[in-house]
Amino acid sequence: MSEATQTATAGTVADDARHDNPMWSSRLAFILAASGSAVGLGNIWKFPYITGENGGGAFVLVYLLCIAVVGIPIMIAEVMIGRRGGRSPINTLRIIADRDKLNPRWKLLGWMGIAASFLILSFYSVIGGWAINYVGHAASGAFAGASSDAIGSMFGGLLGDASSLLMWHTLFMVAVMMIVVRGLKSGMERAINILMPALFLLLLVLVGYAASTDEFSKGLNFLFAADFSKLTTEGVLSALGHAFFTLSLGMGVMLAYGSYLPKRVSIVKTAVTVSVVDTVVALLAGLAIFPLVFANGLEPGAGPGLIFQTLPLAFGKMAGGSFFGTLFFALLVIAALTSAISLLEPVVEWLEEQKGISRLTGTLIGGVSIWLLGIATVLSFNEWAEFHPLAFLPVFEGKTVFDILDYVTANLIMPLGGLLIAILAGWFMNKQAVENELDMGNGIGFKSFMFVLRFLAPAAVAVVFIYNLL
Repeated sequence: MSEATQTATAGTVADDARHDNPMWSSRLAFILAASGSAVGLGNIWKFPYITGENGGGAFVLVYLLCIAVVGIPIMIAEVMIGRRGGRSPINTLRIIADRDKLNPRWKLLGWMGIAASFLILSFYSVIGGWAINYVGHAASGAFAGASSDAIGSMFGGLLGDASSLLMWHTLFMVAVMMIVVRGLKSGMERAINILMPALFLLLLVLVGYAASTDEFSKGLNFLFAADFSKLTTEGVLSALGHAFFTLSLGMGVMLAYGSYLPKRVSIVKTAVTVSVVDTVVALLAGLAIFPLVFANGLEPGAGPGLIFQTLPLAFGKMAGGSFFGTLFFALLVIAALTSAISLLEPVVEWLEEQKGISRLTGTLIGGVSIWLLGIATVLSFNEWAEFHPLAFLPVFEGKTVFDILDYVTANLIMPLGGLLIAILAGWFMNKQAVENELDMGNGIGFKSFMFVLRFLAPAAVAVVFIYNLL
């Protein structure tokens, strides 16, 4: 037996002995949880409007290619690292650096993941609160017959009311904390087993309704007919960036979820399944949204306001609009919750591993700290709208606290984290250990994967990273 094989085998034995933390009960449980993390506001809110902004079908094709070449390989690597370390992102990277005799500074990658989850959830929770608020608006019939100005005033009024935003932000964070505090099986797994089927059911109902409209074929054509003349360089980079963002990569989530993954589960098959589920949800969201947009003569490239300003107009004009509007924003709340759970978990897992920190205490410390930072995002839309704390740096000129948090996480920490994940798994980790974890053998499949992980994925992420900096 070679020295590398002995090292890998010893590592595997150590892994099995070390796994005193809870495990997902099944492969399906992990798929639902990881899909819940990946399926969030990015699918229901962001994907439709960036597709609309970039010409539809051609953008979708490029996006699918980016998922295959960048998203799936880095997800496989991140889950694999998480399972091999078996602890929170920080301690997982420390363990792997020690086991493979790597530079101990690799644990900083774990810190980056924790920081990304912490910062993202602080403003994600505020947007989740918007969705809860809009469930109430839709159910009360507030959209019925409302004009564009009235819908705009409704959204502007929400953003301008700091106390209302704080209330919804608080409600959302409390819901997330109540799920996470119960632990892996009683909390997250049980919640995901309810929320994810509910999400799919609501989405299928909405797609079914959209299919009954006269404009469904137009929406279908918009999503899947490729017109590359409408696709710009910025559109390609947007597709690449979103493929990375939508799978929850580079933010410690898959490291944390991977640490709960049993050895018997295939990482490769599971990661591919999660990516397919995430993509299908994004496409179904488009199929649910665009026919309604076209049927009401609205603009598919309406930008971020597509969900909170354009769609309410459509719901206000259509028969049964209050019912379907309520379903849609309930869907948005569920998508936000499943992602938020995964963002809080890496923080709590790390706190829980520290001596004397129970899960309850860890959830309270992590959740309340994130909630407090979220207040800065709440104020960014009203009292602090003209407060630009980093205006002395050209890249942050004119940016509020919310804008800064969004920019730093989406454009800097996440791409850099994903790039380093690919480099660590592709170039530095024990190759035999990687091969054993992935259980692909040493044939063409494994060699192709390593080629993509070493060269194509890092190059693509580096391009996005540099482009965002410039």
